[in-house]
Amino acid sequence: MKKLVFCILFTMTLFSGFSQSYTGISGTVVDSKTQKPLKDVVATIQNTVLTEVTNGEGKFLFKDVPVGSYLVAIKSAGYKDQLLAVDVQKQKVTDIGKIILEEDITQEQQLSLVTITDNDLGDDNSGSENTAGLLQASRDVIQQAAAFNWGQARFRLRGLSNEYGTTMINGVSMNKIYDGRPQWSNWGGLNDATRNQEFTMGSSPSDYTFGGILGTQEINTRASIYRPGSRVSFSGTNTNYNWRVMGTHASGMSNDGWAFVVSASRRWAQEAYFEGTNYSANSLFASVEKKINDRHSLNFTSIYAENFRGKSSANTQEVTDLAGVEYNSYWGWQDGKKRNSRMKDVVEPILMLNHYWKINEKTNLNTSITHQFGKIGNSRLDYQNADNPDPTYYRNLPSYYTSLYDGLGNYLGNTPENLALANWAKQNFLNNKQIDWEAMYAANMNTSDGHSAYILYEDRTDDKTWTANTILNSQLSDNIILNAGANYKHLSSHNFQYLQDLLGGKYFMDKDTFQSGNAQESDLNNPNRAVVVGDTFGYNYKLYADTYSAFTQFKFTYKKADFYLGQTFSRSTYQREGLYKNGLYPTNSFGKSSKLSFENFGFKGGLTYKITGRQFLNFNGVYMTQAPALRNVYPYARLNSNTLSEIGSETIASADASYIIRTPKFKSRITGFYSNVKNATETSFFFGDGIFADEGGDGGDAFVAETVTNIEKRNMGVEAGVEYQLTSTIKLSGSASFGEYIYNNNPLVFLNNDNLASATNTAPVTNMGTAKLKGYRQSGTPQEAYSVGIEYRDPHFWWIGANANYLASNYMDVSALLRTDRFFTNPTDPWGLPFAEATSERASQLLAQEKFANFYLVNLSGGKSWKVKNTTFGFFASINNVLDQVYKTSGFEQARNSNFRELNQDVSSGTPAFGPKYFYGYGRTYFVNLYINF
Repeated sequence: MKKLVFCILFTMTLFSGFSQSYTGISGTVVDSKTQKPLKDVVATIQNTVLTEVTNGEGKFLFKDVPVGSYLVAIKSAGYKDQLLAVDVQKQKVTDIGKIILEEDITQEQQLSLVTITDNDLGDDNSGSENTAGLLQASRDVIQQAAAFNWGQARFRLRGLSNEYGTTMINGVSMNKIYDGRPQWSNWGGLNDATRNQEFTMGSSPSDYTFGGILGTQEINTRASIYRPGSRVSFSGTNTNYNWRVMGTHASGMSNDGWAFVVSASRRWAQEAYFEGTNYSANSLFASVEKKINDRHSLNFTSIYAENFRGKSSANTQEVTDLAGVEYNSYWGWQDGKKRNSRMKDVVEPILMLNHYWKINEKTNLNTSITHQFGKIGNSRLDYQNADNPDPTYYRNLPSYYTSLYDGLGNYLGNTPENLALANWAKQNFLNNKQIDWEAMYAANMNTSDGHSAYILYEDRTDDKTWTANTILNSQLSDNIILNAGANYKHLSSHNFQYLQDLLGGKYFMDKDTFQSGNAQESDLNNPNRAVVVGDTFGYNYKLYADTYSAFTQFKFTYKKADFYLGQTFSRSTYQREGLYKNGLYPTNSFGKSSKLSFENFGFKGGLTYKITGRQFLNFNGVYMTQAPALRNVYPYARLNSNTLSEIGSETIASADASYIIRTPKFKSRITGFYSNVKNATETSFFFGDGIFADEGGDGGDAFVAETVTNIEKRNMGVEAGVEYQLTSTIKLSGSASFGEYIYNNNPLVFLNNDNLASATNTAPVTNMGTAKLKGYRQSGTPQEAYSVGIEYRDPHFWWIGANANYLASNYMDVSALLRTDRFFTNPTDPWGLPFAEATSERASQLLAQEKFANFYLVNLSGGKSWKVKNTTFGFFASINNVLDQVYKTSGFEQARNSNFRELNQDVSSGTPAFGPKYFYGYGRTYFVNLYINF
């Protein structure tokens, strides 16, 4: 059936004819300040594959354009986009005349806000939707608000995570096979080099890929499309870094057919906004193009972005009350300097070779080969037969004493003895609330044989990815465009623990001291192994993945309506290879596992009805399946090759409908959207008390890997945006997003229990049954967001702007395990009966989902530029969260209290030892930028 559908769609090309009434469109592009012609400006006839670039005189010419009405988009980096309506008549070249481009000063504003949210997306040309068929050269007002105003609060468009969108460089998807998400830091700090971007929204059509339900972002690094010139900037801020210097140069296309672009930046901070968060990032970019002839060009792009930064901790309310919102438990003093134990180090260079083939005036083929390699490392402390070095370890806090119960369930937290101990713990924590590096060094150097009780290690992922990609765009007739593509991607991912620092000791034993006998061994093939700095230990395995995909898409353009049909097919194959024979899992940890394959398909379509030339109705719909992320297929890949038959491809359905207005002064969009994702899978790891029956003397406590599968999520809502040019100098804007993002079923919960593996020497996966999650809200994003803004642009090239934002309906990430029937079961009861005190009323109180407080964010920004001959000097400054609001961006329930009695006692104490942990947004921050363009 699938093959039949593809054949039918492809044969549509046989019935398309070509018009013989060819004419043309010409124009001249100049700078608004100097009135001098602009070279290498990109002119595109919307809803066609026709693109031209201005010559040294600023002129462009489209030849053989069919008779009709068109919208011509004019775009150049650093300038505001222009969209011009043109009527082409028979046997005539229509001259648009002089097209004046104004400097886009809001790029500096966007650059600031992107920095603050640490998205590393790069600044792009601002503006509203400005094309006929909803293809966007820049974000519309809603996307602008989401990225640059609401992004501070971790707002997600339509409540969707970015694995449901596609981020591309030169048509090549940058989404990782491991988790489906792009790694933004792979091109972080290269804002100038990645400013040439194109966006689609939702499931609307892209020329480069079938896409997902969140839209696409295409970053174009072809050297010839960059505006010739140089740019140097210097910035200061108090967000995720303090200082940034950046320089970029683009040559333009030379007479002998060469063009190149180079860019470099450095960002750094000894301490960023949160305590102990040092930051160091160096980025390099080069793109070189050789125009072989009028039909063939080769472009080589290389990107190197190293990002090394300290993480900040999520904290319970108790810890925040004691130490403040900016407190970070991951650092401590060493030799008079702050040292963070949780460092993230990302270095994954990208090498890409593109061949651009202009087959004829109507058809283009872009073929590429891409190689990405490098590492992602996340450091942390480990210890053996020693105290936990975490200053927020629950036994170090007052709540440990004020939440105590005896074995009969009697509350002991208010006894004089425990109250005194709680007060002592409070003072001790306040005096010692950071990691004690010196104490760990002393402990290691005082052992008799040099054995380290404490070490610093890194969880490493070293990926090697090869991608081959080809994209065909062809104007089959006056009314039909074909987009088609094929892609192959191969991943080899090496995952292991890497010993970074023995902290004064001589060696560390590669054993799990929480187990006994052979179960202690990380690798039975090399038992009793002592490891030193630079060694691999703990776990060591590889993941392999091969993905094949292809898509076709037909776009039909007529006077009153445009519509499209698209389809895709993909195949994903996964495999794990264990390099260690783990003592807990001797039979399914070493060697290659069997391969797992997933075949998927998708169909989508949409319609744009043109009420007038400035009013549109737009509809999009998609039905598709999507392979599970590699991380979810092997939920406990560190130690074994276990997988679950219940894990399969996701089924995704989505639709949206929009009413759009575009006039020279007024632009607006209102959209209703709906999406449904079925059979999703999520994994997590934690230690739980009283999860299982006490069969091995462990009290039923266990470290577990939790897999929640068969998840169904429903996202629906309305989003609206408006821009109004009130006068030639004043622009008003407003955006709103109101959604309801819920779990729409009761998924299955499985636990992988190391203790059970030790006791039975079998695959220790326990089916915990269903989690009653239906109706709970999805976490991690405000489900309501509103913004109003005003901007004044003076004719003398200075401007100032302000926006006010209100964000609401953000919810806690709930634990699935706590909402299973097993949560109510007494693990010590021989008949498996529930706890006597486990009433439905009390359960509803304990398991109610926390809703975070709503909050306002007010942002101010302004700038000024000066033109001196061919050089532009500029200044930009912004203040975000002017009112210094304290707000939670996300949080999660701890599942340590894994049964009703444990949780009820902890909460009833009034000072829970294992309360939820929270992340907070930035308070008042600033950004100042100085730049020179020449």
